Amino acid sequence: MRPSAPVHSVSTPEHLQPRQASSPSNQSPTLGHVGPWHLVEQLGEGALSRVFRARTNSASADGPACYAVKFLRPEWYDHPAAVQVMRREAYLGRIVSHPHVIPVLATSVLEPPYYLAMPYLAGSTLAEEIGRGDLPELPAALWIARQVAEGLAALHETAGVIHADVKPSNIFLGADGHVTLLDLGLARAPDRPESIADRPVVGTLHYVAPEMITSALAADVRSDIYSLGATLYETLCGQVPLPAADPSDIPVLHRGTAPAPLQQRVPNLPDEVAQLVHQMLAKEPLRRPQTLREVADRLAALEIATFDLRRSA
Repeated sequence: MRPSAPVHSVSTPEHLQPRQASSPSNQSPTLGHVGPWHLVEQLGEGALSRVFRARTNSASADGPACYAVKFLRPEWYDHPAAVQVMRREAYLGRIVSHPHVIPVLATSVLEPPYYLAMPYLAGSTLAEEIGRGDLPELPAALWIARQVAEGLAALHETAGVIHADVKPSNIFLGADGHVTLLDLGLARAPDRPESIADRPVVGTLHYVAPEMITSALAADVRSDIYSLGATLYETLCGQVPLPAADPSDIPVLHRGTAPAPLQQRVPNLPDEVAQLVHQMLAKEPLRRPQTLREVADRLAALEIATFDLRRSA
């Protein structure tokens, strides 16, 4: 696992502000030995956690550091919702075994320091690729989205949850194009109503389905389909479907504004591809594809149909 690209986030709700570390024993881990791990390099950090590349203490000092250890930041230790995010990720990463879902290999989530250990992945996030302007060719973009859909389907079929935070910074690309879905901590049962404001950290809103912005409707797998559609839209054209100068405008746009036709931004895009993306972005869940398996199958068919559209070497 590697750090994700910077994300554009709105502020944390006032009732969910982190607390300062209460004692020296609750300070953030630094390079060196922490429990069974030798931390050799900080890979990145987010609002809730810091991630280090690590090897076990029993490994040779000059051996490879082939683990990524994610620690909850100490200022969140006394916040039950933040601790629950890490516990949920630990649980799902242990019970869902799928090639496109990040596995969790070891955990400490009952008492501080709270952490998860995962394989270290070489590559970059889809957000980093898009940020560099390195957009994949059409068949590769469809392949990436199909792999994500298959990972999401495994989460739902194995654990009965939706990911609820599908976005480019949570999609990791290996050098061979293999996709790994990251950050399972916000996943939840689809029949549990929950608004964005109930989360311990309010994250990127560009990919959030309309029904997730209000607690009036319960999200389900079709909410992940919407988020994947927004991600695929950006992967194909380099722009989010509903750009806004003011982040507070984004939820309003998701509820009532249609994105610009994708074919206006991607000339010569096949009609079938544009049609699927816009169906995934339908405001009403009933107008979207109804299952992740349907999405994966349609993406696979389009991937095959567009294979000859690769740019020549």
